[in-house]
Amino acid sequence: MTPSPPPTHPAGATSLATEARALTLKLLEQAARATSTAMHAPEIRFDLRGQSAGQFRVDRAGHCLIRYNGALLTRHGADFLRRTVPHETAHYVAYRLYGRTIRPHGPEWQDIMRQFGARPDRCHGYDVSGLEARQVRLFPYHCGCSSHRLTSIRHNRVSRGQRYLCRRCGEPLMPGHKQEQ
Repeated sequence: MTPSPPPTHPAGATSLATEARALTLKLLEQAARATSTAMHAPEIRFDLRGQSAGQFRVDRAGHCLIRYNGALLTRHGADFLRRTVPHETAHYVAYRLYGRTIRPHGPEWQDIMRQFGARPDRCHGYDVSGLEARQVRLFPYHCGCSSHRLTSIRHNRVSRGQRYLCRRCGEPLMPGHKQEQ
């Protein structure tokens, strides 16, 4: 897939971010009218990095946040506005209407996307070459039957008391390399 031409906006990324924010709010107003449900604007940031175009999050206190990837917004301009902004806004609307119990890209989310006039695609197809991506660190673990590698997220959970079991032998995964018998 070839990247979209560079944006024609004089202010570039700032103008696109303003457009993305305005479109998010417009879609929320549309959803509020269609559902008679209050759609208070979530926090909107343009600080997402890596290969993800957007992200919707809700913390334990119920604070909602939509994050957009500013580099992909700048690189793909109008297509980003047409696809990613409705995608993330639909996640927020689905959360407001149905709570946390639905599948992230399930039928409820897909219906909202269609109401926004957008295709309910789960993933983007943007060119992400040259974008800064986080490197995943893996930690060695073992069980009775083999060696495993856990991501830093799971490694940290083990450090806090979480247990992971081997799918093959059912034994708990232990930190470090497997000792030769």
